[in-house]
Amino acid sequence: MTVPAQPLRVTVWGENVHEQREPEVAARYPSGMHGAIAEGIEANLGDGVRVRTATLGDPEHGLTEEVLADTDVLTWWGHAAHADVSDEVVERVHRHVLSGMGLVVLHSGHWSKIFTKLMGTTCTLRWRSAHDRELVWTVDPTHPIARGIPHPMVIDEDEMYGEFFDIPAPDELVFLSTFSGGEVFRSGCTFRRGHGKIFYFRPGDQDYPVYHHEGVRRVISNAVEWARTDRPERAYPTLLRYDTEDFFTGHGYGGA
Repeated sequence: MTVPAQPLRVTVWGENVHEQREPEVAARYPSGMHGAIAEGIEANLGDGVRVRTATLGDPEHGLTEEVLADTDVLTWWGHAAHADVSDEVVERVHRHVLSGMGLVVLHSGHWSKIFTKLMGTTCTLRWRSAHDRELVWTVDPTHPIARGIPHPMVIDEDEMYGEFFDIPAPDELVFLSTFSGGEVFRSGCTFRRGHGKIFYFRPGDQDYPVYHHEGVRRVISNAVEWARTDRPERAYPTLLRYDTEDFFTGHGYGGA
């Protein structure tokens, strides 16, 4: 008898700041950007996913130890309030990623505390907000995250991001974006840190309805499926000592 797979447990995190301060953003995203992202994942993955949302204003930003332990993949959107995210919560998320929780970082989340901590670089870039057209080109059509995505995917209005993007060399480059000013940007990148898988995806400024775009929703849905670990349990990487010819039984070890 086949045991049915457990639903993919996704937590969609968003600042929910622009939606509270700017009426035009609230009109564009009446359920918040986090709500639109969650709706897209649910529409694409159906009964195979269980989605919750969390925001900056929730107690512990909605990212308690219990929530993270019950999350296979966390998506992250931040912009106006990176500095307001608690360092304690960042450390907690960081530990869970290294232990095997997947992380999908969206658009201006490139400058979040958690992404810069995981990358170890400034994660800076060049940008222009001018109702630009974005073409998202698939450079790895065999990658699971690219499944079902048009080549190129056309986003009629979005903010421009351009190189140099100060990140480590990605493990895999899935998408490359081009803009009307001639700029290019590594817009879909995968990384592995510890036991966790990370995907950065560029589209999605608050000033444009990008998270209602069917192709963008499909990419995010593919990404959360990809980022789910296939390890049987979540475990933080640990230092173990092995005796000579003892290939299987590691001994706990502390200190440098």
